Amino acid sequence: MERNLEEKKEESLWETLKTVFLAIVIAGLVRTFWIEPYKIPSGSMYPTLEVGDFLFISKYTYGYSRHSFPFSFPKFEGRFWDDKPNRGDVVVFKYPGDNKTDFIKRVVGLPGDKIQVKGGRLYINGVPNKREYIDNYVINNIIYSVDFKKYKETNPEGKEYEIIELSDNVKGVDNTIEFNVPEGHYFMMGDNRDNSNDSRKDVGFVPYNNITGKARFLFYSHDGSQKWYNPVTWIKAIRWNRIFNKII
Repeated sequence: MERNLEEKKEESLWETLKTVFLAIVIAGLVRTFWIEPYKIPSGSMYPTLEVGDFLFISKYTYGYSRHSFPFSFPKFEGRFWDDKPNRGDVVVFKYPGDNKTDFIKRVVGLPGDKIQVKGGRLYINGVPNKREYIDNYVINNIIYSVDFKKYKETNPEGKEYEIIELSDNVKGVDNTIEFNVPEGHYFMMGDNRDNSNDSRKDVGFVPYNNITGKARFLFYSHDGSQKWYNPVTWIKAIRWNRIFNKII
């Protein structure tokens, strides 16, 4: 009798371990091939994405390169099942400077494009994107708040999205040289146009193989006001109006 109980306990433990292992494998496959969660760490994509937003990116949209896999392994060239990003897509990519750090920006320039910013306006192949003023936009930090102007920008394909600007004359980002996007590369910019490290600065042109996924929708968002010792603040900090918002 005791022996049967021990055998049942061992069998139960083994079944539990197999279930846990299977769950880990399935989660790994889903994360690698289908969708992956991503947390917004900085304010470079305001007003589209805010610090404290959690979103899903689709890994399958553009196919798979070595950077689609954990630790960029196994190492191989090119992509398979590939599909090209569209202008206006919000994408996650590996920073070309180290091929490790994840960045999230908007695709504004395609291979072969000429990109320039003049007086705060984005020019694509010599033509400025349409830009309409919407309202003022305030980013509140713990110590201070910053006032921006919010605009609706329309790209050549007719896609509309919102951007913010401090002014049209911020040094280094509002008046640039004309960039010629090479084949196999893309030009990225943050929607927070005056506070974004993107292709105008250190990021440079982003190789197609560095793009790992397309931003799809938010599944959680909080404003950072929660206190770990006070569960009530956990609920109050949730931005309920942002949950399940589609990323445009």
